[in-house]
Amino acid sequence: MKVSALILAAGMGTRLEKLTQKTPKAMVPMFGKPLIMYQIDTLLSVGITEIGIATGYCSEKIEEIGYPTFFNKDFKKTNMVESLFSSLDFFSDCNNDLLISYGDIVYQKNNLKAVLNSNDDISLMIDKKWHRLWSVRNEDPFEDAETLKLDNEGFIIELGKKPNDISSIQGQYTGLIYIKNHVINDLINFYNSMDRYELYDGRVFKKMFMTSFLQSLIDSKWKIKATMVENGWLEVDTVKDLEIYSKLQKKGKLINLWDMNN
Repeated sequence: MKVSALILAAGMGTRLEKLTQKTPKAMVPMFGKPLIMYQIDTLLSVGITEIGIATGYCSEKIEEIGYPTFFNKDFKKTNMVESLFSSLDFFSDCNNDLLISYGDIVYQKNNLKAVLNSNDDISLMIDKKWHRLWSVRNEDPFEDAETLKLDNEGFIIELGKKPNDISSIQGQYTGLIYIKNHVINDLINFYNSMDRYELYDGRVFKKMFMTSFLQSLIDSKWKIKATMVENGWLEVDTVKDLEIYSKLQKKGKLINLWDMNN
């Protein structure tokens, strides 16, 4: 089965300050290369050429890359779930499996291959060595972590909540989702059936987090598998993140978290 990849890149990234005054978050450079281009190069390296990008803030900057784009007109007041479903034209009638990725992450080819090797209807890339990355980014890594609970077969039963103790964190969701083609229409129907007036983890429908959407699927008996990896990816949220990664790279230690050449 072929794979189509959709990168969710509508956000501004206000915590990146001046770096996103005139460019979207996904186009912020890291080591001289836009974040989104790391993803595109990794996708191409495994033969994924059907790539679409959900845009919003400064969409023209991403349009210049040359891949099909899908504009979330409500990007200022919505979240990644709305960016995903603003891109229905990319995947609603597609015969391929669908890989969904946040626009502010980078990941190694071996991690991507692990996700693509999943035989389950939906699988998420989960970092079981998350504490290493969280420790370099946060003074208190536990404070910024979210719950990730698995059953005995490795299927996710909870994610995205505020943890009460370390035992409720069996890994961290990374922002990479793989969906088999035969469940895509069911996924669209599920989204369309959701109550627009309900709160999802305290947020209105239009501002629902992706983890809340995934949890709603799980609560409705969908089976979502955890594809476990050990680091091999980075997330960029702040200027501090970029500074930390730069320092680690100069010391030759960034490779312990992510290999930019892999």
